[in-house]
Amino acid sequence: MKTFTLANGDHIPAFGLGTWKSAKGQVTAAVQEALRIGYRHIDCAPIYGNEQEVGQALANYNGPRQELWLTSKLWNDSHGPEAVRPALEKTLLDLRQDYLDLYLIHWPIHFKKGIAFARGPEEMLPPDAIPVQETWQALEECVHAGLTRHIGISNFTSNKIEHLLAQASIAPAMNQVELHPYLQQKELLTFCREQGILLTAYAPLGSGDRPKMMKKTDEPVLLNNAVIAEVAKKHQASPGQVLIAWALARDTVVIPKSVNPKRLQENFMAQELRLDQEDMERIASLERGWRFVEGDGFCGPGSPYTLEWLWQK
Repeated sequence: MKTFTLANGDHIPAFGLGTWKSAKGQVTAAVQEALRIGYRHIDCAPIYGNEQEVGQALANYNGPRQELWLTSKLWNDSHGPEAVRPALEKTLLDLRQDYLDLYLIHWPIHFKKGIAFARGPEEMLPPDAIPVQETWQALEECVHAGLTRHIGISNFTSNKIEHLLAQASIAPAMNQVELHPYLQQKELLTFCREQGILLTAYAPLGSGDRPKMMKKTDEPVLLNNAVIAEVAKKHQASPGQVLIAWALARDTVVIPKSVNPKRLQENFMAQELRLDQEDMERIASLERGWRFVEGDGFCGPGSPYTLEWLWQK
């Protein structure tokens, strides 16, 4: 299994299991099956609503804890420095763990405390209400307390990372972002590499199973792309395997989600697929700047956030 080495010598598996959209009643069995197959990296978040079920699967794992890599995230209502450690401790309780390997700020968006999904601007706080450095300092204290080995961010652009780095004592280990052939994020990938920050690709297969309210009527279906299909046929692989292999070939972490045992195995085997230069060049030509997870739900009428602010480079 391909891994990346972090500053303290820890190794993060480049391939993992995403759990966003994995339903209660399914996710425990899915994580157990993934661990049986050989997955050792599980990506979680409290807003997914299933960390307790993931914790049930982890409790049944008989291997050494140090073989696992567990990631979770700080939700938008817990950015206040006094709320960071309690949020992490709740995740640890749900996952039945003593520590995480990686804890991320999920979005650079502030909700009022106790708000899961802001229904209007009155349930939000403006960007400058909680300086990111205050949240980050509280995360650094969680590292010092042994609650998480590494900290990072998610859905952060280069300028937001630069702002954070200006006052960070511990540099982010990871930036988790949407990443696939329709949104290749080449500039962000280069910037993060220069800063020693890894990228994790979420929605690597196009997130076709996300809620309807998050979809556009004219959106492309990545798994149906003709070029991807041709590359898959060439290698006697599936389109999903090609997309996973592409992410790994770019030296990014990739976390495809599935609860289907056959698909879990298929995704795992994608690690053995090697794309050649011609494949990579053909896939590179597919860039569209297309976001399947646009974040527009944070940017409605009266919101202190806009898509321009959220994704400004």
